[in-house]
Amino acid sequence: MNNSAFLAFKCYTEMNNHIEKELIKIAQEKQTKTDPSHDFQHVLRVLNLSLKIGVEEGADSEILIPAALFHDIIVYRKDSFNSKNEAQESSEFAKNILKKINGYPKNKIAAVAECIKQCSFSKGIKPDLLESKIIQDADRLEATGAISIMRTFSSCGQMSKQFYDPSDPFCLNGFVEFRSGLDLFYRRLLIVESGMHSQLAKEIAKRRTVFLKFFLKELRLELEEAEIT
Repeated sequence: MNNSAFLAFKCYTEMNNHIEKELIKIAQEKQTKTDPSHDFQHVLRVLNLSLKIGVEEGADSEILIPAALFHDIIVYRKDSFNSKNEAQESSEFAKNILKKINGYPKNKIAAVAECIKQCSFSKGIKPDLLESKIIQDADRLEATGAISIMRTFSSCGQMSKQFYDPSDPFCLNGFVEFRSGLDLFYRRLLIVESGMHSQLAKEIAKRRTVFLKFFLKELRLELEEAEIT
């Protein structure tokens, strides 16, 4: 078991150690091993961010922990027809697992499932539970900043997408379909900051968005340097 997983629980947790270990073990075993942008390290980052935000917001860690661990337990390629079902299928997976965990409060399973269903970025869901807002914040923080650049181009590689569209690298012609990795900056990475709910997530997202803009500025210079004049 990955020891770094336990760092998340140092801030606070109401779960007993046995349940924590069991949930982490299941998540680590079941999480995709073929998609680096949605691997177990992604799950751990979302978990840690959720708990840090949860401390500030007074959220229920017994809901946050399984919701974070299983929010992306079912993953399809983003260009797959089935990708639209990820949140629902992950939610069902979490419910089935938690029902079998001795000692986990069964009255909280529905809230965990709802957090996972409301986590999706593409569906534009506005969460109504405190814990849902926190899980959505933590997951969306993974879609901005340095880590989002690595995740974006990892996904592009899987789908054989180009880094940028040479005819319009920086989407100056307005909204575009998903032609390249750089398109996702304008469709997702640069806009997630405006959708954060918690104060801590807003502060983190603001800093990460500044970095993204710096990256784009440097990229623009490098592309200009490579042009034939």
